[in-house]
Amino acid sequence: MISKKIDKPNFRVESNISHSNKIEDPIVVDNLNPIILTFSDDVDSKTISDGIELYKIRSDGEEVKIDIRITFKENSRDILYINKSGKLSEGEEYKLVINSKLNSLNGSSLEEEFILYFAIDYSFNLNREGISDLNNERSLIMVISDLHLGANDDYAEINQNRDVLVNFLKQVRYSPHIKELVIAGDLVDEWFVPMHLDTFNGKTQRDFVKAVAINNKSVFAAFNDVIKDGNVKVTYIPGNHDILIDSGDIQSILPGISEARDVKGLGAYVPDDFPELIIEHGHRYNFFCAPDFSNRKITDTESILPPGYFFTRMATSSVIEGRSANNDDLPVIRKNDLGAEQFGYFLYWNIWMELINEFPVSSGFEDKVINTGLDGLTEFYSINDFLPYQDPETCYIDVKLHKGIIESWDERQDNNLVPIKIPREEAILKAALSSHLDEQAGIQFFDNPDSDKKIVIFGHTHDARVITSLNEDGKQVYVNSGTWIDKNKCTMTFVVVAPPHDNKNPTFVNLYQYSSKGNIKKLKSEAIPHLK
Repeated sequence: MISKKIDKPNFRVESNISHSNKIEDPIVVDNLNPIILTFSDDVDSKTISDGIELYKIRSDGEEVKIDIRITFKENSRDILYINKSGKLSEGEEYKLVINSKLNSLNGSSLEEEFILYFAIDYSFNLNREGISDLNNERSLIMVISDLHLGANDDYAEINQNRDVLVNFLKQVRYSPHIKELVIAGDLVDEWFVPMHLDTFNGKTQRDFVKAVAINNKSVFAAFNDVIKDGNVKVTYIPGNHDILIDSGDIQSILPGISEARDVKGLGAYVPDDFPELIIEHGHRYNFFCAPDFSNRKITDTESILPPGYFFTRMATSSVIEGRSANNDDLPVIRKNDLGAEQFGYFLYWNIWMELINEFPVSSGFEDKVINTGLDGLTEFYSINDFLPYQDPETCYIDVKLHKGIIESWDERQDNNLVPIKIPREEAILKAALSSHLDEQAGIQFFDNPDSDKKIVIFGHTHDARVITSLNEDGKQVYVNSGTWIDKNKCTMTFVVVAPPHDNKNPTFVNLYQYSSKGNIKKLKSEAIPHLK
């Protein structure tokens, strides 16, 4: 039990929910259970009506006093139930006040006023009857990401969860309150392919995309049913694993789907009537996964494939091989004194060494085993082709693939429309950390004076989580929508945003997990007052 305790020794109170005395940060509670107040002494029932007050917080911040139902626990005079016999309204914020007029039987009162702000969450479900407190209004925005649908089940990351995903989408289709379904990247997986395979099998990218749709026929049929019905707007945002998949490719398998794109390989979605919310995959802020133009001198095309692609090809082979040891000696690069950019390449090499140690492959570092054939890359490459190397005489560090990637980081961020530039060393060293993307939600949007966003939803890291913050402008909520791949510490997760409606307050941002049996588990819920 998390409680607030008053230090007066003879009369104290604690509640069964976390305590918040801030109107901008109410505790989210479900309507199924009463709020329980436990006092350190028996309560004088004659003082309850004047000593305990309940207010509803309107969307404009005004507090309106409402009737309150208070009952004692059976055979107890020191435990009170708030609204045990009647529901409070879902989707509303309340203020509970216990003042000095409430006394114990011995005449003691609280030393200071007890204030508790809380919000009643909607009883979310995906049933056809829907959510009673939403009436017939479609208002909920749902976000899923990182499905990683592949063309071959021998190595695709989603197989066991595929049928569960289909059931989920069928429920979304018939839910009367889902307004929008947003796919926040990595829908089609063009990266998670073993090194030696030709990704397109001698054909084209469009053929590959259609092969993914055929291999996941039931999933795309479910998506297309939602799109064709027209009741739920479906929007696709590109991720890094589908960074090269263009609009024509997507429309060939999901005709009529809405798309959110800005720079090639990137996109961010802001619902038309909800400017405080932004949704994107998140790879825009990742050194290894953001669109990169450093290979264009090699490809002589408008190449954007970042170095994370080569890591993923290597990691896929490593996973399939059981992460068997590599007998080749790891190359050694020593730090030199040739400037900041050279130090950047030294850091870049260190990150690659960590990744290679974590995902070893049986192929030698010089073996030309990486079969590319996309984005202007036509050769077979070796691991050493994308690893930094060092001249033994001059100690100068260089690289074959992605040559110039260190020097061009700031230009790359400009090209990718990154609002607040990430320092180069930080971007390299933190690229593999989920926490780095979490931090960028705050840096790029919440701490940015030019941003009006209060809710940021990313995917990419596969680490579903909710992080809140407060500043002078109020409360902000960041959510990572997680993933649906088979093997993950937490999978089959999704986000639901419930904006205010019918003059209700606040906005709810919830993270859920779907199960193979169709059950829905709430992982985290937050409420943001006075958004609209």
